[in-house]
Amino acid sequence: MDSGNQGLIIDVECHISNGLPSILIVGIASKSIDEAKERVRSAFTNSEIILPKKRITINLAPGDVPKDGSSFDVAIALSILSASSQVPGDRLSDSLVLGELGLDGSVRPIRGIIGRLLRARELGYSSFYIPKANLPQARLIPNITIYPVQALKELYLHLTNTQEISPIHTGSGILNQTEQAEGLHDFSEVIGQERAKRAMEIAAAGMHNIMLNGPPGAGKSMLAKAFAGVIPPMALEEVLEVTHLHSLASREYDKIIYERPFRAPHHTASSTSIIGGGQNPRPGEISLSHRGVLFFDEFPEFNRSTIEALRQPLEDRVITVARSKDTLTFPANFILVATSNPCPCGYYGSQKECSCLPFQVQKYQKKISGPVIDRIDLYVDVEEVKHSSLLGKNSAESSQTIRKRVENARAIQSKRYGDPLKSNATITNKDIKALKINPDAKTLLDQAAERLGISARSYMRAIKVAQTIADLEESPIVSTAHISEALQYRRQSQRVDF
Repeated sequence: MDSGNQGLIIDVECHISNGLPSILIVGIASKSIDEAKERVRSAFTNSEIILPKKRITINLAPGDVPKDGSSFDVAIALSILSASSQVPGDRLSDSLVLGELGLDGSVRPIRGIIGRLLRARELGYSSFYIPKANLPQARLIPNITIYPVQALKELYLHLTNTQEISPIHTGSGILNQTEQAEGLHDFSEVIGQERAKRAMEIAAAGMHNIMLNGPPGAGKSMLAKAFAGVIPPMALEEVLEVTHLHSLASREYDKIIYERPFRAPHHTASSTSIIGGGQNPRPGEISLSHRGVLFFDEFPEFNRSTIEALRQPLEDRVITVARSKDTLTFPANFILVATSNPCPCGYYGSQKECSCLPFQVQKYQKKISGPVIDRIDLYVDVEEVKHSSLLGKNSAESSQTIRKRVENARAIQSKRYGDPLKSNATITNKDIKALKINPDAKTLLDQAAERLGISARSYMRAIKVAQTIADLEESPIVSTAHISEALQYRRQSQRVDF
């Protein structure tokens, strides 16, 4: 089976005829598949299974679709066994076979097992022969039957009814919740910054994008790292999505990801590493942060092309990677947490003297374009903290206390939209029109939109933020107070005065 959300079932056919002993693989196979000939030949020998000394032709159908990867090895081996009548041909008629062969006959784990099984289940398959090392990930998928295979010899004995492999029937898909992951910092450790903490609570409750602006050392990065501790744990469907994406990109492709991702690429990272792509397109940082947090520290320092590439994922929650070889669409539903200094030196508008020239400040502030600004819901200025308060007693709320309110707000949204994975940030315009908004609140928003000159996108996003504020207060209707607070988090036009 091909990998990816749009995978196809590949039929592996085998024809054995008289001629010089050889194995020929056809069907637009890549080099990694063509090399399966040597892996299969060695695996047969080391498993003490007879490889017919004839001309063996393997066809991967459909023949007009390119195939890549080593996951076809076991299926190729079984097609040879079936064609040579060493195993019954009807034993695997309703099953799917996946796995890479080692030279010793062992069956090695493969990438993207979750995506393959989910797609195959959509296409009507429920019985799977997979590498045993992929079993922990496969068991997360509900209502399927799994035959974990360690070696080709073991599978051969099973199919000849000599030694059965015990099937594993997965359950109903209830995730055994692990302990909630904590952030790198706790909000109680952050001195002051109550407005910023409030904005981050709103961002976590509604999955809104947020940007923190302020001088160096004010606590922006610390707030961002504490943010992970107030986001609710992932549901089973989210664990499946995240684990599959990381399996496609990581070397530890048999690892299960239970915790929400927190990705923090450096500003010198290439556009391809952040967006995704490459010769064989793979997910980038924006997809690896799916269902989690993408943290851009010093946002304006990133390459402008990288910043502009965020337009599609911030709006559509997916990223389409188009290359000459292939075009793939990866999910990218993340919370963007960005930080920024007001100028290159960082001290414009603060108590310390700014050493930047006016044109440098303007150029720095304009690195983030209007379309990207429009897609960020919350803007907060992080003020400097008095040195005298740093070692004083701090009575701020802990991340655990804030997380309880966030979880309650997310539960309200789940009930409202009838979808546990849907949040206020991801609702459509149709959903927005169905919200209960006080007429006075709508009038206030209309007047503010006219006076501030905000775009239609910003108008809708302000309503989404206001709805999240209402959910945190368990209010059944969006009031003028909610709209007023939401508007305070819109970015104000900046002027450079010296």
